[in-house]
Amino acid sequence: MSESVLVRAIADGDVGALRELHELRAPWLASRLRRRCSDWGIVDEVVQDTFLAVWRFAGQYRGEGDVGAWIWGIAIRKLIDRLRRKRLPVLGLPVLGLSGRVESAEELVLEGVGYGDVAPALEALSPELMAVVQATILDGLTAREAGRLLGIPTGTVKTRLMRAKRVMREQLT
Repeated sequence: MSESVLVRAIADGDVGALRELHELRAPWLASRLRRRCSDWGIVDEVVQDTFLAVWRFAGQYRGEGDVGAWIWGIAIRKLIDRLRRKRLPVLGLPVLGLSGRVESAEELVLEGVGYGDVAPALEALSPELMAVVQATILDGLTAREAGRLLGIPTGTVKTRLMRAKRVMREQLT
């Protein structure tokens, strides 16, 4: 069954469809969230909160675009909300796989960012600013794509990125 069909079934109250979508997407979602938060407990809570939101709001999915992108948009907003309440940085590093080693080139880059000269500047960013930096600079999304992902207007993405650069510049000088 396609993911779009699963979401429609979830909207109709099919718990089995939710279970199937969770089995398909939860590992991927947790892996992506761990690249932004090193507290695995928070990541697990965000994954569960995300699928609870999928259950509650499946009827709002319009069938446009990838289901994974829709789920990711929910998850990143849940993570930002959770980190804002706990006042933790969005980018928590190092990112280690089950083997105890960094597993991908992206993770190597993120590890270098986390421990390099830029680390104090990144830590000075609020969760909102860090999310924009993560989406645009580290993930390579356009301002428009980042806005869709984060659920904010494109202009807000650009403004937050400008603020983030100013904060980082002040920290680095």
